[in-house]
Amino acid sequence: MPSTLAEQTARLKARALAIGLDLVGIAPAVEPPHYSSFQQWIAEGFHAGMDYLAGRAGLREHPSRLLPGARSVVVAAMNYANADADDVPLGPSQGEVARFARGTDYHQVVRGRLRLLAEELRQLVPEARCRATVDSAPIMERDFAQLAGLGWIGKNTTLITEQFGSWVVLGTLITTAELTPDAPMADSRCGPCRACLDACPTGALVAPFRLDARRCLSYWTIEHRGPLPDEIAERLGGRVFGCDACQQACPYNRNTVPSRHAEFQPRPGVHPLDLQRLLAIDESGFRAMFAESALLRTGCARLQRNALAILHQTFGPDRACQPRVS
Repeated sequence: MPSTLAEQTARLKARALAIGLDLVGIAPAVEPPHYSSFQQWIAEGFHAGMDYLAGRAGLREHPSRLLPGARSVVVAAMNYANADADDVPLGPSQGEVARFARGTDYHQVVRGRLRLLAEELRQLVPEARCRATVDSAPIMERDFAQLAGLGWIGKNTTLITEQFGSWVVLGTLITTAELTPDAPMADSRCGPCRACLDACPTGALVAPFRLDARRCLSYWTIEHRGPLPDEIAERLGGRVFGCDACQQACPYNRNTVPSRHAEFQPRPGVHPLDLQRLLAIDESGFRAMFAESALLRTGCARLQRNALAILHQTFGPDRACQPRVS
């Protein structure tokens, strides 16, 4: 059994890498540096229709709001870059799925590894309590990833790492155990570059480090529950689920290493997505087609809405297929 704090922390990090996490760092359980900026972002309405962000905003103030007595935050990252992500051009009836959603749902993948890591931590510190979070819990993951030295928050608001660019998904393990924190990463290494801002098809990056979800194609294609406004539908450009434009433009994402994880390899039939086939299936067919996929979150009706909007732009409304009613 490791006898010192540093030894316990080093052992935990080694186990994190051994169970399949690509990066791991330790941050102290403190108020996240950008919490006040997040509150202002909500106040300005930049969260669009994501009312759950406003409703639980106060829980992001400190990790102890999620786990009383929290002392440390273990932050993990997994590389999901696809080796042949942009090699195949889209056909006229095909849709583009964002890279993070082309394999198995990352929530399942990361959460499974964090649970294993929690078991390892409890072996090292038997009295420790833990809470694993992956994206859906109200914690400012990118802030803690920067505090843990994993990377910095770029002008497109994604976490950028030296090893994998921004093609990473994050998870945290909040714990009552005291661990040795890592040195935080500097605020930004983006310099004067504005490639991500210029690449956004809707101008959602209204300023460096400022994303207005009311303009973001990822919000409209994944989160939004109503019809798509014409000005959004006209700018989809084949994107049926999510948008990678700002990440594709980032210089730090050039020549990145493909993911070593089988779970993140593109699943057959997911990308490119056959839009006519999508419109022809019902709810049960949708669930079978996208089992264990992040696309399930959006649901059949919304994904078909996106597909129909793309086909309308490509062929006109008279030739676009109508979705099957379940």
